[in-house]
Amino acid sequence: MKNHHYKITVQWTGNKGTGTSGYRDYERNHTISAENKVVIEGSSDPAFRGDRTKHNPEDMLLSSLSSCHMLWYLHFCSEAGIIVTNYTDEATGTMVETASGSGHFTEVTLHPTVTVAEESMIKKAEQLHHKASEFCFIANSVNFPVKHIPTTLVK
Repeated sequence: MKNHHYKITVQWTGNKGTGTSGYRDYERNHTISAENKVVIEGSSDPAFRGDRTKHNPEDMLLSSLSSCHMLWYLHFCSEAGIIVTNYTDEATGTMVETASGSGHFTEVTLHPTVTVAEESMIKKAEQLHHKASEFCFIANSVNFPVKHIPTTLVK
């Protein structure tokens, strides 16, 4: 078994001069950085006083699930001789906020639209989504279902 280690830095940038002296006295803005990578500007969801122009943790969770699935899927297509010429996913997720103010995701659905080079590749291309789901590290780490409803097109 191999271990892989990851390190990021999250830096709060929302101090307006008085810190967290009151709920409305600070911004939820922050940066997410990792060595040799572009800095991501983050905030909370606008429902929680966040900046709608910045990525929030919920966006990042969806994008992690979507990109992990895509990367495994492309890998398995490559191995199987399936030529993918385009891939787009419109992932959706449902988060339930509880009466206490906490919350949790109840499900995520990936909606990948994949274009393959030849009609003969469609059936196998669609089957490989199941294998990608089984291998996705992120999907295997969450406690809610990650579904997928793929659409396959021919170039």
